[in-house]
Amino acid sequence: MPSPAYAFPHVIGHRGACALAPENTLASIRRAAIDGAGMVEIDVRLTADGRCVLLHDDTLDRTTDGCGPVSSAYLDHLSALDAGLWFSSDFRGETVPTLEETIDLVLELGVGLNLELKPSPGYEADMVRAVISVLESMWPSDRLLPLLSSFDCTILEYASDLALGWPLGLIADHLPDDWLALARDLGVKSVNLGHEGLDMTAVQAVRKAGYEVAIWTVNDPVRAQELLCSGVSAIISDDPGALLRAGVGVKG
Repeated sequence: MPSPAYAFPHVIGHRGACALAPENTLASIRRAAIDGAGMVEIDVRLTADGRCVLLHDDTLDRTTDGCGPVSSAYLDHLSALDAGLWFSSDFRGETVPTLEETIDLVLELGVGLNLELKPSPGYEADMVRAVISVLESMWPSDRLLPLLSSFDCTILEYASDLALGWPLGLIADHLPDDWLALARDLGVKSVNLGHEGLDMTAVQAVRKAGYEVAIWTVNDPVRAQELLCSGVSAIISDDPGALLRAGVGVKG
């Protein structure tokens, strides 16, 4: 059997374990690791002063007590926001993590990292440079390298040029008609697809071409196991512990 293009674990925590803790926080990453996830997928955005922070949305409104665009906010302002109270009072005081804080934690916990790079139009190259600068200064050479993934092909184009040696992943709701040309041009290791309306024939074509396939966001253990048994490389889930307790990825 050929070596995998990228060594995914079977179950990946989505934004940490976002069914159980506020997404993209250190608490959520800790919960995913405690529950057995071998990797976490998190979202990265660029601040006004060029720092990488964990936030999914392009504004602060939904997941913090702040408001306005992330790209207009400076790190000192973001660091003072509460990123846990919106989810539950149990997480009051949880902060917006920097990428540096996140790497410290995942290295301590021993889990892998899938960074979804979120676009800020006109600043795609700055985003890639900022992420690579942090990774090159902090990530050990003897650990599985983080996967840098994005829906945004402009980000992946810059990453292909600037992030030499770092594995890349193309994210899409559904497999694009030109996926093979995109995958080859961008030099990706994986194609990460949404599970709704998933075409398993397309998945098998991607796998046959030598690329990994991670599927998001799957929270039903039966569906997750079916996908893995059908050739999918990894499942991204809001509650990775629930899948693992049900035996996903270990029973055939």
